[in-house]
Amino acid sequence: MIASLTGRVVRIDLDALVLEVGGIGYLVRTTPEALGSTRHGAELTLHTELVVREDSLTLYGFPHPEEAETFRIVQSVSGIGPRTALAVLTVLEPEELRRAVAEQDAKTLTRTPGIGPKVASRMLLELGGKLPAPSTPVAAAGEEAPAGTAPAGPDADVVEALIGLGWAEKAALRAVEEARAEDGAALDAAALLRRALRSLGGQR
Repeated sequence: MIASLTGRVVRIDLDALVLEVGGIGYLVRTTPEALGSTRHGAELTLHTELVVREDSLTLYGFPHPEEAETFRIVQSVSGIGPRTALAVLTVLEPEELRRAVAEQDAKTLTRTPGIGPKVASRMLLELGGKLPAPSTPVAAAGEEAPAGTAPAGPDADVVEALIGLGWAEKAALRAVEEARAEDGAALDAAALLRRALRSLGGQR
């Protein structure tokens, strides 16, 4: 089993990269956020999971070990394979997924393309007790969750658009906040989206 790889990035594709380790290039499928946070020629460590099929061997890799562990656990849900598990981690960070399961929040899970209400309900049922508890306490029934700093108005629309394009919510929020900080209130939604996309794309 290949648990991790450390090497030089020699190619970046839309959904994968090639990591050269000891003269061997490994094709590793990963998330858009992981691809956006590296560049050609960079040294990179990925925590990996090798998925074995009758006709293929596919490596999936993640910058953080908790992402790789979450990837493995999500695949334990009946009917969910590696591509869907990767899609889940493309949209939700492990902490967001843990919180959604703890709060029985099917709506958050359905943000992942290909996951409808029925599959989300099955995930909530089968992942219960398998994932670690969220790092912050879950509000008890009837209690309001602490007020957050979620964006509103055009900023919220841009964050939603970036999530729809495959960026993780945390990365989308950060890009919008940085774009807004540069130009303050001068940006409308379209200009803000372009600026955020340039920021995210510049990380590749």
